[in-house]
Amino acid sequence: MSAPIAHRTLSSAIAEQLRRSILGGQRAAGTQLRQDALAAEFGVSRIPVREALFQLEAEGLVRIEPHKGALVAGFALAEIDDVFDLRVLLEPRLLAASAPRLTAADFAEIERLDAAFAEAIARQDVARWGELNALLHESLYRHAGLPRTQAIVATLLQSSDRYTRVQMNRSAALVRAQREHHKLIALARAGRIDEACTYLRAHIEAVRQDLHKLLAPAPPSARKQARR
Repeated sequence: MSAPIAHRTLSSAIAEQLRRSILGGQRAAGTQLRQDALAAEFGVSRIPVREALFQLEAEGLVRIEPHKGALVAGFALAEIDDVFDLRVLLEPRLLAASAPRLTAADFAEIERLDAAFAEAIARQDVARWGELNALLHESLYRHAGLPRTQAIVATLLQSSDRYTRVQMNRSAALVRAQREHHKLIALARAGRIDEACTYLRAHIEAVRQDLHKLLAPAPPSARKQARR
């Protein structure tokens, strides 16, 4: 039994390294991920590399195409909408179930994450923005008692990591994210659960709208003016 477990651990470690390089921008959208080259890079056989690529495909970070192999996934608006539609449906449900059960110790941990998020912004630590954003959201949902929904949302937040970095790569978005996190935490702490859930939906939708503005193709007239 030890060999298969070790093998799974190896593929997970490779997936984590690739995930970090994709989320960090070292492997840009459209970059081909050749199994033989990656196997040589990591000093392993192609089998754990292939399993790592399948894992990243399930997370939406990699696209595997016939005759092309694995490519770093781009930013498709339809895909973004799919992720955010699910987040808008599921995250308020988790917050409504979890918020009444959050303790003083839970709120202390949530506020620690919020402070770490602010520090990452101040240091321009892009690699930490999405990670801390996801941890803060998940910490608000920890007592929901809905493990399947929580697992789905954890995956959605991981998929959102790339989008979050793009969206927050502007000072106005960073300031707004901090402000909205503070208000969301305050509403939950005050026991204003319905208001907190409504505010959470608006918070998620605001990120989606930012992404649409940033990533939507420019109209033909705008492209012509840009070329002049």
